[in-house]
Amino acid sequence: MSDAIKHECGIAFLRLLKPLEYYKEKYGSAFYGLQKMYLLMEKQHNRGQDGAGLASVKLNMDPGERYISRVRSNSSKPINDVFKQINDRIDTELKNNPEYIDNVEEQKRNIPYIGEVFLGHVRYGTFGKNNIESVHPFLRQNNWMHRNLIVAGNFNMTNVTQLFNSLVELGQHPKQKADTVTVMEKIGHFLDEEVIDLYHECKQMGLSKQEASPVIAEKLNVAKILKRASKNWDGGFAMAGLMGHGDSFVLRDGKGIRPAYYYKDDEIVVVTSERPVIQTVFNVPFESIHELEPGKAIITKKNGTVKIEEIIPSENTKACSFERIYFSRGSDAEIYQERKKLGQLILPQVLEVINNDTKNTVFSYIPNTAETSFYGLVEAAQDYLNERKIAEILNHPEKLNPAGLREILAPKLRTEKVAIKDAKLRTFITEDSSRDEMVAHVYDVTYGVIKSNDNLVIIDDSIVRGTTLKQSIIKMMDRLGPKKIVVVSSAPQIRYPDCYGIDMAKMEGLIAFRAALELHKDRGTYGIVEKIYNKCLSQVDYKDVDVVNYVQELYAPFKDQEISDKIAEMITPPEIRAKVEVIYQTVENLHLACPKNLGDWYFTGKYPTPGGNRVVNRAFMNFYEGKDTRAY
Repeated sequence: MSDAIKHECGIAFLRLLKPLEYYKEKYGSAFYGLQKMYLLMEKQHNRGQDGAGLASVKLNMDPGERYISRVRSNSSKPINDVFKQINDRIDTELKNNPEYIDNVEEQKRNIPYIGEVFLGHVRYGTFGKNNIESVHPFLRQNNWMHRNLIVAGNFNMTNVTQLFNSLVELGQHPKQKADTVTVMEKIGHFLDEEVIDLYHECKQMGLSKQEASPVIAEKLNVAKILKRASKNWDGGFAMAGLMGHGDSFVLRDGKGIRPAYYYKDDEIVVVTSERPVIQTVFNVPFESIHELEPGKAIITKKNGTVKIEEIIPSENTKACSFERIYFSRGSDAEIYQERKKLGQLILPQVLEVINNDTKNTVFSYIPNTAETSFYGLVEAAQDYLNERKIAEILNHPEKLNPAGLREILAPKLRTEKVAIKDAKLRTFITEDSSRDEMVAHVYDVTYGVIKSNDNLVIIDDSIVRGTTLKQSIIKMMDRLGPKKIVVVSSAPQIRYPDCYGIDMAKMEGLIAFRAALELHKDRGTYGIVEKIYNKCLSQVDYKDVDVVNYVQELYAPFKDQEISDKIAEMITPPEIRAKVEVIYQTVENLHLACPKNLGDWYFTGKYPTPGGNRVVNRAFMNFYEGKDTRAY
């Protein structure tokens, strides 16, 4: 994606099912869990660079012994910083107490983070500033072991105000009006109730408080707690939690918006936001890793039993397609093929724009994340070229001789790497007068591969804001001297904000939205903007289920290509000599390429939860009112 956009957050949950001595004997270290957690988090580095955190729980610790540890960082390299802090602490303890080195029992008792249950998180901030208090995991502490709660997740809730108010009605005093805090406190409230109810049962059985503790741990119904807590949640989430005594869970939203994958054997249970992470870290086959179904939770009890239970009824699931297009690692076997398919399916539109002239066309891609869809585009173009050669042979039998066949078979598809990102260059000058000049030099171009009568086709995985295209890429491509520059997006036009985790919260930041506004100005129909605003305003007091997305009316008068043509005009600086055209993937082809991930609200405005319509209307109202603020 040539436009900078923040990614999804990522979770890593790991439960060791054997005693630590087992891992020491088999793998050479009781630090096996920590080592795997480092890899699980580092392999999801693409999902977060604003912050990282890790929490661990030790099982069966005696009173007075520390059993919960947590470390968080918002440094420039947060994962490295988290594990440096952990390693420094471990090294200090081992240096000061050399008798711990070969004694797993002493290591567990005295060294933090050496436990059986782990929860890691990598974060891109979508709420508030990137301060340490916003970094997961979050910790809710209590002197009752069972009532300690650690939560981390990849999520955004659209109805934070409603959730906050419900906590106030319960008599709580939340310290922050943020979805993470409200969700944790909601779970915590019902966790408290469950523990207290179980304690009263134990008391009626004549058990002392100390005798009641293991009974509560055994009988605690995590699924019941999650069902009660999540009753009014509206949003997309893959959420993980640890209780102080050792129970744990990972819960996925009912629409399947946010991803989660798990693997279990007799040694471990592991859950992450991406499948290839588990494949790589634990060297297990694709088929052994399962997607956690929408609305379900994988619950691991302290005793090691694992169950998958339905928490939220799931219907009309709408898993995020942006995960497949861009956010998740392309090394996933399914995602790799889907991204290639996106490139293949857009070829007919490319051929139309270049008038089928593959001889005088160079195919390339920017940035590197578009490489896989580029392969798909090129494969489809090569198939097209081969079919043309076959047709020429069949139509010209007189050329069935060595010279004639060489002439027919000679044309080849022209592919070049025309831009190389200079990883050493950063836009460290932040003042507006200097930024554009710096951005223009982030890429180096490859001279001498483009002729003056060539078309240059460059594929991007998506075009969100168009800023980098206008400030940098179009100018660079024009310096190569093509007659036409065709910018291809393997994703459809992003017309609406996301409210489930991706940092696309403001309407005016979307180039497709701005293009629609310009088209209305051109046609003298800009008055529709005020009409849409008034319709949105009229629904402010509606219940979420009754709210309609009226912003769709802004795009209704225009064909997709009209908006694409206006975008091409808007991203073309006045000094550009080449003709610039823009092609976007169709929504229909997106669904063909990614049949399991049909969530397309940022393209179509069809939000999977009722709160989505309220968010898009509020985003439009913020634009109209000139408010530079988030819509949720």
